[in-house]
Amino acid sequence: MLPTPPPGRGLTHSQRVRRSVARALAEHGLVEVLTYPFVSGSIHDAFGLPDDDQRRNALRVANPLSEELPYLRTSVLSTLIDALRRNISRGFNDLGLFEIGLVTRPIPGAPPAPALPVGQLPSDAELKRLADAVPPQPRRVAIVLTGLREPGGWNSPARPADWSDALELALLVARTVNVEPVVVQDVHAPWHPGRCARLEIGGELFGHAGELHPKPLAALDLPPRVVAAELDLGVLIAASGRVVEAQPLSTFPLAKEDVALVADLSVPAAAIQAALAEGAGELLESIRLFDVYTGPPVPEGKRSLAFALRLRAPDRTLTAGEAVAARDAAVAAATAATGAVLRS
Repeated sequence: MLPTPPPGRGLTHSQRVRRSVARALAEHGLVEVLTYPFVSGSIHDAFGLPDDDQRRNALRVANPLSEELPYLRTSVLSTLIDALRRNISRGFNDLGLFEIGLVTRPIPGAPPAPALPVGQLPSDAELKRLADAVPPQPRRVAIVLTGLREPGGWNSPARPADWSDALELALLVARTVNVEPVVVQDVHAPWHPGRCARLEIGGELFGHAGELHPKPLAALDLPPRVVAAELDLGVLIAASGRVVEAQPLSTFPLAKEDVALVADLSVPAAAIQAALAEGAGELLESIRLFDVYTGPPVPEGKRSLAFALRLRAPDRTLTAGEAVAARDAAVAAATAATGAVLRS
């Protein structure tokens, strides 16, 4: 009689997150691809990576399938770009691709893998030495878009993909599992320094999104406008999984309060919004940035950011005094945290 197999335990949390991310990107018009994780060392030069960039520290395969591709990739974007080039060469100009896969990030100074005997079972110490020699292999998702994001029609013009599409898709990946990253500007090759967003979750780097720099695009024989994102799914998986409790809907009226704050250009709008939300407290139902202004009378080197605060209590109609108090508390918190002041 054959033994009865144990019942399955279903998908792990990591598997569910990965499937949710893949499904969300596919639902937004992207096509999933799988590429070989082998690259040439020249890709790092084409990307314009600094000499001290850890992505240059790639692991060489002892018996590569091709001597032209002897290294294991350190970013999924480096192989996804190759899939983009191949599709463009076959006449596909409007593309949205993504890939979920592992990268290999060797640690400088890590011990080499021991040569274990084949005639006997390795000891626990030998297995530990072998495990210590295996480099970290984080799981990442990369996205590339080029050409038209929205095709033209009789009632609307065509719209090419731009940096905001890459950023929105990166945010979509996080929001799929109810995580809201903080977005700040960054300089990170191969992205354009003026169109590159850094995403953080809990102060930890989540990834980058934006438009790729023209030099890498020219070196790789790609169209002049390509936008991309690469995100660390390990960071997302660790931050997700918390239980979200449904809150009863309030039937009481909404109180609307708008505030305009003046802050230095270097202060991220996301930091100001987070401080406002924390200061407003439990009465805050939603907050949205709806206007950014630079120019007179705003001083040089600063900008005005206008936020719409929507307040509501679950058990009563808010008085005007309560709404104003919540607004003032939000502004005070933003001033203390970021230096932003109420625009006069």
